[in-house]
Amino acid sequence: MKDRDMNIIELRGITKRFGSVTANDNIDFTLKHGEIHALLGENGAGKSTLMNILSGRYRPDSGKIFLKGKEVNFKSPKDAINAGIGMIHQHFMLVSAHTVPDNIILGKRSPLVLNRKKLAKEIADFCERHRFSLNLTARIWQLSVGEQQRVEIVKTLYQGAKILILDEPTAVLTPQESADLFEILKAMKAEGYSIIFISHKLGEVLSISDRITVLRKGKVVGTITNKGIQRQDLVKLMVGREILEFGIKRNYLSPSVFQMGAGEITSKKEILKLENVTAKNDRQLVALNGLSLTLHAGEILGIAGVAGNGQSELAEVIAGLRKIELGSIYIDSEDIRGKKIKEIIDLGVAYIHENRTGTASALGSSVIDNILLKCYDTFSFFNKAEIKKYSEDLMRRYDVVYSNLSEPVKYLSGGNLQKLILARELREIPKLLIASYPTRGLDVGAAEFVRKRLLDCKNSGTAVLLISEDLDELISISDRIAVIYEGKLTFMETRDIDEIGLAMAGV
Repeated sequence: MKDRDMNIIELRGITKRFGSVTANDNIDFTLKHGEIHALLGENGAGKSTLMNILSGRYRPDSGKIFLKGKEVNFKSPKDAINAGIGMIHQHFMLVSAHTVPDNIILGKRSPLVLNRKKLAKEIADFCERHRFSLNLTARIWQLSVGEQQRVEIVKTLYQGAKILILDEPTAVLTPQESADLFEILKAMKAEGYSIIFISHKLGEVLSISDRITVLRKGKVVGTITNKGIQRQDLVKLMVGREILEFGIKRNYLSPSVFQMGAGEITSKKEILKLENVTAKNDRQLVALNGLSLTLHAGEILGIAGVAGNGQSELAEVIAGLRKIELGSIYIDSEDIRGKKIKEIIDLGVAYIHENRTGTASALGSSVIDNILLKCYDTFSFFNKAEIKKYSEDLMRRYDVVYSNLSEPVKYLSGGNLQKLILARELREIPKLLIASYPTRGLDVGAAEFVRKRLLDCKNSGTAVLLISEDLDELISISDRIAVIYEGKLTFMETRDIDEIGLAMAGV
């Protein structure tokens, strides 16, 4: 048998339950030597659970794991990494204040006294041998997101991994950084590494993978070889039905109404205006640097940028969650400086926060409590029947799948939790909607639902500020696009994805 035909990993009959929920239901999965195997599925399909079992974080209720034909039993991630299996998470496990070499040796057994010069030489030789370009004298906070990801990969390989699991690896990368990552993965594949690639971006899956396994509701619905497969074939496997995906918008608004760059829409009412706004981040460093923008009714302004360039702070100053140092913010011509959050909400502002499992929801609280967070003063708490009917109607309108209204929202899938947040924020048509990464980590069906709601808002006259890392999404549904870099905006006069990507990198 040729090496490339050998199953280096084989999962047989893997089942994992959390209470009454079956996350993995009798799953079989194989990974061949020297292949890139993509794992697809909707939110809640069981992908992360399955990979957490393979990487030693969870133990299966039943089923077996075979490594090179021999059964293994991982009790911890350390067991998995010692066996040559490493998982690179979407949110990097790095210590920002430490150097690149310090982070690379984290978790690896080392002598009590480190010979840093020798260590740096050893890591430099390792990077050169595997064709990784890294600044080994830098601290993590000084690196771009793409460079930090390379540190994560080198750290995992340096610990001896020959099998890599990558979870949404391009979620925060520019198109150029994603292309660089794919070249690295192809080179690793040629050297005999085996890679499991988890992504919701179907174009990436089709461009990088050898085989594709699709999960739906905890079960495998198919494993296919990547030859002649179309995006819609994958979508149908994932969700069990046809979905018309958003494509690149071809028909822009007419020049008489819409001017790219200058950003003037003379026929629309001005809803949001920022004038020379300066604000600091949580580390008291300047995050917004004299930023100005204008947003009109019935318009979607898309904000592109690599994470950490001021997107979060931009959303928070408008919503009243962060104070500004200098400048002015007007909502419907009213200055909001010094206003309380509730006063800003009463002006007609809705906010889909980027952190759906933290700031945007109370995970330990029930579905009904999370629905009422913004409108608790609307109902009499003695009228439980009215509250129940309102909540059930709202959940039905937004197609939220849940067990009962008393269920803590931590048990909802990511897509259903996001739909609940949308339902709460859009229960009435807002004047201004701040949508911060509203489809991040969502499967194609849930993302389609969210984008349709954003377009419904626009068509109802809402001004929508859409902050997203998905350039296809921004190009598809935005009327204007601006790139934020180091706290400043550049309004783009093009919709070329490569030029937008370069602007995101500061070029």
